[in-house]
Amino acid sequence: MRVGLYPGTFDPVTNGHLDIIGRAVKLVDKLVIGVAVNSGKGPLFSLEERVAILEQETAHLTKFAQIEVRPFESLLMHFAREVNAQMIVRGLRAVADFEYEFQMTAMNQQLDREIETVFLMADPRHQAIASRLVKEIAALGGDIGKFVPAGVAQQLLAKVGKA
Repeated sequence: MRVGLYPGTFDPVTNGHLDIIGRAVKLVDKLVIGVAVNSGKGPLFSLEERVAILEQETAHLTKFAQIEVRPFESLLMHFAREVNAQMIVRGLRAVADFEYEFQMTAMNQQLDREIETVFLMADPRHQAIASRLVKEIAALGGDIGKFVPAGVAQQLLAKVGKA
């Protein structure tokens, strides 16, 4: 069974994330979406909320591959081994992403050469989307409908007191 791991904070999950997930499920038999605890980033949504939102927003993709949404707090490569992933899926938006991801991939290869990293370029419609910016736009009363699914938009607007 080909198992891929798509890790992230997903605070909140965006259309860009969902685009990468939708394309990743075509490459694997099972995709584990690893939701990082990452308290250092001060997530707006709780870990439980982020997991539940991802389960809901990816349910329609289970016709392509098995999907499992799991929280993790460990080193990524330890989590990848735990879920028996042969590949880590990463989305790239811009050159700045590439520089960071290139460095992370090099370090991850030193930790485990058996796990490959696969990069998927963001769809041009989603290249500018970043969860951090979506939260800021929502907090300032802007329209986030182009950046996140409708259900996520409602939950985000409620979180920032704009619903």
